[in-house]
Amino acid sequence: MTADPLAPPAPTTAPRTGSLPTGTLPAARPLPAGAVRALVLATLGFGVSCWAWALLSPLGPVLVQRGTVADASLVVAIPVLVGAVGRIPIGALTDRFGGRIMFPAVSLAAVVPVLFLGLVGQDSLAGLLLGGLLLGIAGTIFAIGIPFVNSWFPPERRGMATGIYGASMGGTAIAAFTTVPLVSAAGPAAPFLASAAALVLYAGVAAVLMRPAPGWRPSTANPLRQTAGALRLPITWQTGALYALSFGGYVAFTVFLPTLLVGWYELSPGDAALRTAGFVVVAVILRPFGGVLADRFTAARMLLVSYAALALAAGVLMVHPPLAPWGTAAFLLAAGGLGLGAGAVFALVARVAPPQSIGAVTGVVGAAGGLGGFVPPLLMAASMESFGTYGPALAALLAAAVGALALTAHVGRRDRPAAA
Repeated sequence: MTADPLAPPAPTTAPRTGSLPTGTLPAARPLPAGAVRALVLATLGFGVSCWAWALLSPLGPVLVQRGTVADASLVVAIPVLVGAVGRIPIGALTDRFGGRIMFPAVSLAAVVPVLFLGLVGQDSLAGLLLGGLLLGIAGTIFAIGIPFVNSWFPPERRGMATGIYGASMGGTAIAAFTTVPLVSAAGPAAPFLASAAALVLYAGVAAVLMRPAPGWRPSTANPLRQTAGALRLPITWQTGALYALSFGGYVAFTVFLPTLLVGWYELSPGDAALRTAGFVVVAVILRPFGGVLADRFTAARMLLVSYAALALAAGVLMVHPPLAPWGTAAFLLAAGGLGLGAGAVFALVARVAPPQSIGAVTGVVGAAGGLGGFVPPLLMAASMESFGTYGPALAALLAAAVGALALTAHVGRRDRPAAA
């Protein structure tokens, strides 16, 4: 019988008398006092920031209809790019200053572009591009939460904890559900003013209630040197590539799906936004399960399931099936695969990255995920312009999923259940 390449290495010594039976996981260590509160605060912060980060996405079709821009692809993709690249320095700064300082600081910084877009930036392409560029600040907050949460939780619970934290990417669903209705009911500034108020409120709560983990110590290394060290780690590049597909694919769908549904299936902007919100909800629900199951069965096994589901979904979507039932089923399958994968990748990062550099590693891997979300909307737009269909771009997604399966099989040889 052929050995399973992803199975954990066999023990080299016989178990001692009284050891746990084969297949039984040891009891998890108790959490330090304040760990749950820290997770809740970090999760809320990422959710509120994701709401702000995704404000332009549901407006893509609306901006085109207004005549503000001819093609909204670049406008909605710019915040993704900046949010991705910005995670690298933010992750390194988190190693130095900690989440207690960085969460409120970045939340308040994001208020500036949100108010700019709400009050003056929507009237021109230049204003939208400038506002979108600065709006990327909101997306950098992800690189704060992963090291902050990891510092509070033991290794055997980090997949669960980072999965719950990452599920607050569902803040993009708030934007998908509310942006277009708020614009219709109260004017173009309304969703931006609501988001700015939420950011300010969260920053105040975090400043008062957040605490560093008992064992956390600030890194004294130079942030640039810390980032350079993270870039020299092979696991940084490997998990970065996987996260570029998992989280990047999720971001790309949430950014471009309203435009695709309007252009390919002739839905109204409001209907397209609601269906996008459904996509987000499925991915968000499954992301914590990706982390929890990665703790139990290894991250590599969960990633294989994730990318197999994504490959199947892409193969169906590339032939432009009817929206009911095959198109909807394929979109939801892709959402589930991407959610599981995003949770499993950071379960892997939490276990293998050096503790003193996890912020820097998280920043680089998170940047890869954001960059993975920047490119596909541009490819989708180019595919439609050149071929009159999104099929070729979705075929590229299928190829990327197959490549991720191969990379996972390679990386997974060194993975094992955290609780073992």
